[in-house]
Amino acid sequence: MKIHQYYLACLSHASYMISDDESKTAAIVDPQRDIDEYLQDAEKGGYTIQHVFLTHFHADFVSGHIELRDKTGATIHLGKKAEPEFSAVAMGDGDVVEFGQTRLAVMETPGHTPEGISILVYDLAKDTTNPEAVLTGDTLFIGDVGRPDLLASIGVTADELANMLYESITEKLVKLPDATLVYPAHGAGSLCGKALSNETVSTIGEQKKFNYALQPMSREEFKAIVTAEQPEAPDYFVHDAILNRKERISLEDAMKKSLVSLPLDRVLELESEGAQLLDVRDAIDYEGGHLKGTLNIALSGKYATWVGTMLAHDRPIVVIAEDAAAEEEAVMRLGRIGFDNVAGYLADGMNAVAHREDLLRSTERVTAAALAELLDGKRPGEPVPKVIDIRSEAEHAGGHIAGSLNIPLPQLEKRLSELPDGPVVVHCAGGYRSAIAASVLSRAGRESVMDLVGGFQAWSSSKLPVESAETSVS
Repeated sequence: MKIHQYYLACLSHASYMISDDESKTAAIVDPQRDIDEYLQDAEKGGYTIQHVFLTHFHADFVSGHIELRDKTGATIHLGKKAEPEFSAVAMGDGDVVEFGQTRLAVMETPGHTPEGISILVYDLAKDTTNPEAVLTGDTLFIGDVGRPDLLASIGVTADELANMLYESITEKLVKLPDATLVYPAHGAGSLCGKALSNETVSTIGEQKKFNYALQPMSREEFKAIVTAEQPEAPDYFVHDAILNRKERISLEDAMKKSLVSLPLDRVLELESEGAQLLDVRDAIDYEGGHLKGTLNIALSGKYATWVGTMLAHDRPIVVIAEDAAAEEEAVMRLGRIGFDNVAGYLADGMNAVAHREDLLRSTERVTAAALAELLDGKRPGEPVPKVIDIRSEAEHAGGHIAGSLNIPLPQLEKRLSELPDGPVVVHCAGGYRSAIAASVLSRAGRESVMDLVGGFQAWSSSKLPVESAETSVS
């Protein structure tokens, strides 16, 4: 028996192949929507993928269960409280799937969602009594537990889910042998929790020692601590949680429909009808010159999460990229979060706009040293800009540029009226989010917008003055 972990950094998502050498059978747990890697590894090892397990209906990405079923004929397995539109085997406490020397036993662990399950993995050649590992989905993370407040479960309150989570942790998971390996569905960076570790595997014993949510406490203390200070969840989470329940189009078919070359005139026509223009180039390229009205979310960062935060899943999207490979990657990664609403891509990319000065826009980039001079009035004739910090409230409280206005990026478009007239400088921690913010402002018609190169990290590294929540109060 082998457990192979696949880690998709863009979504902080872990999926698994459990393979058995005796029967040459494999099961995939919580697959991503693009399934080529599983198929290639199964073929390489001589395995047949016969089972697909979803630990729950994920909210932050679209699972690849439909794609694997269609490609391999695999049976889909879900917790018995799930209510999918597609055919699946409902599994409850103690239900088992065995192949060769491998046993997969289901443990119902609701809390993040009502239908949540964990999967106990036994290597029968070594031990028929104790599991070698537990795949915990979004119930138990390394260093955290799944949040019960995502509102992805219609008809179930956060308080009810928190009660379920407490019981799943205290009555089931912590009672597993300390040596049991813990394999979760997400790592650091996921919005499905607030304190996830960079580690992607642990043991029950280690989690009992070091995970804040597994320390001895009352039910009410547990509920209070796991619901406090959770990060803001993107709007697309509910869309994906619902989509994962549905019988839907495959990623392959969606991409065939979306990878359409569009001339500039057609792109402009679509924009006039409400389409969203998405430029996926790096910030330095985008800010050097871009098509008027575009939003910049670069492929080089947390692309899918920010697309899901900043764009609508029910309005057409037109992609602008530097080459064919980037166009395909952009559409595929949109498909990972269920954004199958891509109308196509701009033919010839920015070359199509090169001679249309009426459509070209650029964004000024400013260094930390230059911004400090502007703020100190050391550049005669140049107005003092207002600094807009688009990091989270917690980041801003931990240290910020004096006098900066904190509007977290997900709230920026709704709070444009709060921005003062005149020039503004936007910044985040390192520059990725601020490029998105600058494009939001440019799209809204703001003309004097600057992006701080390197963000707050560059400012603080330059030994320029930093204010914190404590110093601003004192």
